[in-house]
This record gives sequence, C-alpha cells and structure tokens, in this order.
Amino acid sequence: MNAEFFDALEQLEKEKGIPVDYMLDKVAQALLTAYRRDNPGAPENVFVEPDAEKKTIRMFIRKTVTDDIYDPMEEIDPEEAKKYDKTAVIGDTVDIDIETRDFGRIAAQTAKQVIIQGIREAERGMVLSEFSSREHEILTGVVTRVDPRTGNVILDVVSEGEKTEAVLGAGEQAPGEQLREGQRIKVYVVEVRRGARGPQVLLSRTHPGLVKRLFELEVPEIADGTVLVYSVAREAGSRTKIAVGTKEQNVDPIGACVGPRGARVGAIVQELGGEKIDIVLYSDDMAQFVAAALSPADVVSATLLDGGKSCRVVVPDDQLSLAIGKEGQNARLAAKLTGWKIDIKSQSQAEQALEQNQAAGQGQDGAQGQAAGQSQAAEEA
Repeated sequence: MNAEFFDALEQLEKEKGIPVDYMLDKVAQALLTAYRRDNPGAPENVFVEPDAEKKTIRMFIRKTVTDDIYDPMEEIDPEEAKKYDKTAVIGDTVDIDIETRDFGRIAAQTAKQVIIQGIREAERGMVLSEFSSREHEILTGVVTRVDPRTGNVILDVVSEGEKTEAVLGAGEQAPGEQLREGQRIKVYVVEVRRGARGPQVLLSRTHPGLVKRLFELEVPEIADGTVLVYSVAREAGSRTKIAVGTKEQNVDPIGACVGPRGARVGAIVQELGGEKIDIVLYSDDMAQFVAAALSPADVVSATLLDGGKSCRVVVPDDQLSLAIGKEGQNARLAAKLTGWKIDIKSQSQAEQALEQNQAAGQGQDGAQGQAAGQSQAAEEA
C-alpha cells in the first residue's frame, strides 16, 4: 500500500510538478490532524516519519519510561515499555506505532481534505510563480464568458503549460470593442496578485504596453534591439502614437515598423480592432521630436521656451485643425509622447503676435524717448 502511495506521489510530481517532499509534509500534517480528530486533547508527542527511499510512512507516539506515571499519554511503566523495546530502562523514551487504519470515517475524511488542500495550494503557488514572471508581457487568452451585467470578460490564459482563469474588466477593454465567447485575443498582464481563491491576474487591452509588446512580436528589428521604442501614448480604441529610433545608420526605423506593404503595422491595427497608429521618428533634439510627434500635420517651426518643458509650434493655417486634432486628441497624444507642453499657433496667428510685440516694443521705445526729453528740459530749466 505504501509503495503504491509513493508511486502515486511520484506520478503527481511528473504530471503537475508538485515535489514529493512537499506532498509528504502535507500527508504528515493530514495524519496528525486525523489523529487529533479521533483523540481530542492529544499531547504533542505524536510524530509522523515518511521515508521516501524505503517508501514507508510511520506514525507513532513517543512516551517516557518512568515508575511514577502522572500522564499515561506521555509516560509508560518499564514493564509495558519492554513490549516495544526490550532494552528500555527508566528515563528512556519508546516509540509506539499507531495504526492509521483505525482512524474513524470523519478523521479519514479530514485527512483527505488536508491532502487535497495541499495539492491545490501547490498548484496555486506554481501558477502564481509562472504568471508573476509574465508581468508586463502579452498572453493569448480565450474568451469563455461575457458577463452581460458588468461587461467583464472571463478568459482562460495559458503560460508555459500553466492555465488559469482571469478577468478582463470592462474598464480595461477598448471602447467599442465587442468580444465574444470562443474568441482568441491578446492581453497585457498588468499585475499578478495572490488572492484568497488563487492567483489574480490583472489584464488589460487599453494599456500602452500592449501596443509596445505587439510591435516587439511583429517587428524583428525591435525584438533584437536594432530599433528602439522610446515612448508610447495611447487613447485605446481610437489612436496611438509610438516613437521609434535606431543607432544604426543603414536602418529605417519607421519603415521597419510599417513592414512590406504595411503588413506589420496592419497586423497590429487588426489586433487592436482598427485603432489608428502614428509611428514617429524619435530625436534627441526635442524641438524636432515635438514637431514629428504632431504628425500627420506639417510644422513650420518649433521653439523650446525658457522656464519649464514647453514648446511653441507654428503650423500652416490650413494645418491648424489637423495639428490639434479632433477634440484636441492629436496635440494631447503628442504632449504625452514627448512629455512636453505644446503651444500650437497658425502662421497668421504667429505673425500677428509678432507684429503686436514689435508695435508694443516701438511704443515703449517712443515713450522712453519722450520721458528722456522731458527730463533733459527740466535739467536745463
């Protein structure tokens, strides 16, 4: 029986990766729990010794040999002790085997529950460890259920053979995205937490990291480090801007991301449900970078302002609305992408402001000249 039991533990280790030693600890705990269930108030001198090499599990109570017995559960007289150890004398301890088959039905059921709980805890620990290593990565999940009341989507996600159920909250789904049961989607792992019912994998379809990881999957030059992703700004379901660059002179980073006939960026757009993607060339010259970030609008000039990360950009009159974007989206994403505040003006507005400044300067010069003349006249008088 013991040999078959140990064979089952070894099979469990092969199939689920749960170590035999871990399960033997749980079995020992289960046997002690069962014994105390049948013997309320039992002392702490009951032990379980599993031996994986000999494939045996021994459970025994250890008693001290004494003439003056005060507690029969912990002490034994010399004559009785010699039944278990012929050499036992006063002051020695003897180990008395306990027959586990004598446990009652309730105690046996308790032991079974402890072992099952041990297996579940081990599985949860393995799942937690595996998915924790996948934080900020992409996983593929299969939609198993869509909650019509909350809008949450239940997914089955798998990583290196470990499978778990995860929730894609309604707030982490792209606006307008319609997911259906059985659909396979890519999700971004934001965080993995230890929960009361097992690992909680927090997923997102709106996180900017999803776009970055999708480009790493689709563009080999990004995966091998030839092309670098510097920043991503996203309004999920609508538009994304991604800044890329390279240290290699003979590599076109934007062309690499677009791919032959737009195949690479097209695959990402399709995965994101038609979300528009602007690929921007990064530059260490922040004025140049800000100008590029406002694409597809043309920029006449970009000037960094003193006192804070601010930049004034001048665009052609007919490009002003394009630079700002619908409800300010293009300018907002450009500011997120660069980390700079952007003040956008049309050419006519800029020229008008310049003229006003010049007129104000001339007026100030005239006023200063008149004041100087009055002062000189006063001195002569």
